[in-house]
Amino acid sequence: METQPAVTAAIELIAPRLRRAREKKGTTLVELSRATGISTSTLSRLESGQRKPSLELILPVIATLGLRVDEIVSSPRVLEPPLPPDGRVLIPLTRHQGEPRAYKMTIPPDDEAPRPRTHTGYEWLYVLRGRLRLVLGDQEVVMGPGEAAEFDCRTPHWFGAAGPEGVEVLSLFGKQGERIHVRARTR
Repeated sequence: METQPAVTAAIELIAPRLRRAREKKGTTLVELSRATGISTSTLSRLESGQRKPSLELILPVIATLGLRVDEIVSSPRVLEPPLPPDGRVLIPLTRHQGEPRAYKMTIPPDDEAPRPRTHTGYEWLYVLRGRLRLVLGDQEVVMGPGEAAEFDCRTPHWFGAAGPEGVEVLSLFGKQGERIHVRARTR
């Protein structure tokens, strides 16, 4: 599968943004390494563009620097197919064929009743913009920017926009139920 030029350009913007953000906070690579548990050499290669950015590396760095994901990761401008009937747009962010898979999802406002469903797999959701209504079994929560949820997809679930505006979400999905292992230390 060939990478679209817009996707490649968006990925290439991550390295300089990470470096500028770290320098703006007055944090050294050594300090960032201690705080995240990621080696100094890996962080250096990540910031110089010699290491391909992954969510496993970016999320601990962003959390340590007190940033939002959308300050570092921009959505590539890609030609999108016509909107599906429910208006949701799903942009794949991973190029590899393995698990888990990453997506950016844009969900328009919708006043229809939730239609929970089940399937195999495990999902993680991170709200970038707007408010997300998440129904899990008999529980319901509304999440805002910077909040995350994880759940086993065998639990009846549904999610959509909460309120009059849409919502943008990062989604990680693994069919085999892999769990994320975040290598980050708290201060």
